[in-house]
Amino acid sequence: MKRREFLVGAAMLASGMTRSRAADIPAPAPDKLQRITAFFENEVTAGRLPGVIVLIQQHGKPVYFKMFGVRDVRTRLSMTPDTIFAIHSMTKPVTSVAAMMLIDEGKLALTDPVSKYIPSFAGTKVGLEVTKPDGSLTLELVPPIHPVTIRDLMRHTSGISYDYIGGKWVELAYKEADIFAGQFDNKVFAERVAKLPLARQPGTLWRYGHSTDVLGSVIEIITGQTLYDALKQRIFDPLGMTSTKFVLTTSDELERMARPLPSDQILLDAEHDRLAHPEWQSGGGGLLSTITDYQRFAQMLLNGGELDGKRYLSPAAFKDMTTDQIGPGSGVARDYFYFPGDGFGYGYGLAVRTDPGNAKPPPPGSIGELKWDSGSGTYFGIDPKLDMVYVLMQQTQNERGRITPAFKELVYDTFPPELRRP
Repeated sequence: MKRREFLVGAAMLASGMTRSRAADIPAPAPDKLQRITAFFENEVTAGRLPGVIVLIQQHGKPVYFKMFGVRDVRTRLSMTPDTIFAIHSMTKPVTSVAAMMLIDEGKLALTDPVSKYIPSFAGTKVGLEVTKPDGSLTLELVPPIHPVTIRDLMRHTSGISYDYIGGKWVELAYKEADIFAGQFDNKVFAERVAKLPLARQPGTLWRYGHSTDVLGSVIEIITGQTLYDALKQRIFDPLGMTSTKFVLTTSDELERMARPLPSDQILLDAEHDRLAHPEWQSGGGGLLSTITDYQRFAQMLLNGGELDGKRYLSPAAFKDMTTDQIGPGSGVARDYFYFPGDGFGYGYGLAVRTDPGNAKPPPPGSIGELKWDSGSGTYFGIDPKLDMVYVLMQQTQNERGRITPAFKELVYDTFPPELRRP
């Protein structure tokens, strides 16, 4: 017990020393912050975005918080701090934190096979595309080299894919399985995923997919609650995230919802699918949130798993979650679909900067920064070196690939040159 107290105390002391050093970091330059304003004003005026909200927070306080444009071009209602956004894959870090909390409580272990909670996963096979002597391709199903584990779900090495990622056989297998047919909840969805062939052997490749959705089902099984109730009890209510949920239920909430442009068909289709399945609480992409809610979550992570005197993650769990789990020696490969990007490893639910990367000059940021984004254009970053959180809330699939890196460049350009890049 004394050794544990020492380790916790040492971690808190180290965190305090980091915070003390960060307090000496200069604030963003006001004239450089105006470049962010000019950039987004131009995007809205040009009609490329309906609206956007930007927050930069340093030392726990906002240093830049601006709203641009409207939440919906049909109603022309202005963006407000309580505007609600579909945050898609920015749901994943939230679900992952909930899982880490269960690990802290001794109710879940990273080494647990998923089949311990969802028995159907005991029969999951790995798909292997084989060329026959006549040149045609066939799909063979082989046993996994080891069972899919909770660690595999949390670091995206399970072999579970999305239907649009990987080889043609993956797309066909998911399409034929029709995993989104009819009404379904997390339990039913996890059963459907368990019947699909894995795209790769577990633990061998970082592959984005429905892993965090399956993790959401595991959380439900352990807690005996719906995923929303589990997140609400452990994360949303204590953090004061009062507008973060899977389904909007009041006319006020619906009016506060940000909408993509009518030309953004991919997001419109995604919203249609979400509304068609209100019973599915997707741990990988189903949450709706506000910038004021999500900055509370991000600030908790910047603080090492603590906010306002309440600890959500033990120092050991936080370190584990924010350490690269797929780097050298892990046996995990990367391919074209490695979304954390150049210079980033991956922890449990978060990308973590491990090196400058191959680009010259390297992209902006710091070693140890954390980040994740989403298909709807939302993005957040956490920089312990600068004691900074920055959040971008928008609804655009069409423009996100251009705007997100431009936004990050603008954020880091507000600091002196020696602090802009790793």
